[in-house]
Amino acid sequence: MESFSLILAIVVVTALAFDFTNGFHDTANAMATTISTGALKPKIAVAMSAVLNLVGAFLSVEVANTISKGLVDETGIRPEVIFAALVGAILWNLLTWLVGLPSSSSHALTGGLVGATVASAGFGAVHGDALVTKVLLPAVAAPIVAGLASLLATRFSYGVGTADGEATRKGYRAGQIASAGLVSLAHGTNDAQKTMGIITLALVAGGSIAPGSNPPTWVILSAGMAIALGTYIGGWRIIRTMGKGLTDLEPRQGFAAQTSAATAILASSHLGFSLSTTHVVSGSVMGAGLGRKGGVVRWSTATRMFVAWALTLPAAALVGAGAESVTDLGDWGTAVVAVFLVAASTAIWRISRREVVDHTNVVAETGEPAGVVTAAIAAVTPPPAGLVTEDLTATIPAPATEPSTAAPAAPPAAAV
Repeated sequence: MESFSLILAIVVVTALAFDFTNGFHDTANAMATTISTGALKPKIAVAMSAVLNLVGAFLSVEVANTISKGLVDETGIRPEVIFAALVGAILWNLLTWLVGLPSSSSHALTGGLVGATVASAGFGAVHGDALVTKVLLPAVAAPIVAGLASLLATRFSYGVGTADGEATRKGYRAGQIASAGLVSLAHGTNDAQKTMGIITLALVAGGSIAPGSNPPTWVILSAGMAIALGTYIGGWRIIRTMGKGLTDLEPRQGFAAQTSAATAILASSHLGFSLSTTHVVSGSVMGAGLGRKGGVVRWSTATRMFVAWALTLPAAALVGAGAESVTDLGDWGTAVVAVFLVAASTAIWRISRREVVDHTNVVAETGEPAGVVTAAIAAVTPPPAGLVTEDLTATIPAPATEPSTAAPAAPPAAAV
């Protein structure tokens, strides 16, 4: 019984560690555009986001129930399986944070859980219909819907008024701060619940609560505090990519992007979809970039991000399955996986110290080119009407002179 209690405690601590990485990994979702447009100072932005993440964690448990009751057969899951799933999710979060790519913590957790469950109990223990309808379909639809909404909102905001004075900018900055707060609140209602769900699943697997139970109050509080602390630490590398690497935003674009994202996230939380806030916000940012006339999207950065999205589920699933295979060997196997997780996390952190990104340099330009597509569009864009240009008279070079047909001159006479 003592050994079982120990593994359950390890699972809870590891789940809160994942929640912490989720917080600093996804800070960019709420605050990247607000920071990049200058609406808020970096440290103030992450502090505000942390508080609202904590508040949002108490607003709903629908997503938590999707994780704990919907994806896998909870009656056949051991605590070691959940621990292995968390290992896969944490390592993927840290790797993508290291390279500054916005990827889905939600899908990393889902992939780790599915991979570890399949390795332990087979494919029959995974509820495929819930995986498709609650995870995969929203993963494809969410960034498209949010991107289109943001594009239309951006065009509307530029269409209703052309004045772009300081008063207009201040108004949109105020709106951007409010919408960023809404995204943070929505992030708490969606992402904090995923950790609640995974801890609840562990408690059910360990026999501490009955199957089908909602998350206990202490689970809701600890998950909310863990994600809030991670948010306050700030995932500056991903904030730089989201705020400057994808596109250049003006305040009204940032307002349109964040409002569209918050609406999509809150709607999905109400429906119980395990939605990726990263996918939603990234789609909104790109939609806002395309919505402004002359705006650009850096497609090279976007392509790398799309590749990371495609790899998240299978990569986390493979790591989770491998970790489960080792923990299945007994207590010493669980210890080996725990040591590996700590060592790998430490190594990633030490590598990140070679090039520090923090609140002092997060708004620095990335130097990322706009990309081939954007450059081609810019190349064929006609100049504005009425623009006075310089004389365009073409100068045609004269043809080369034909070689002379006259006899060559006689050589000079030799000196006597």
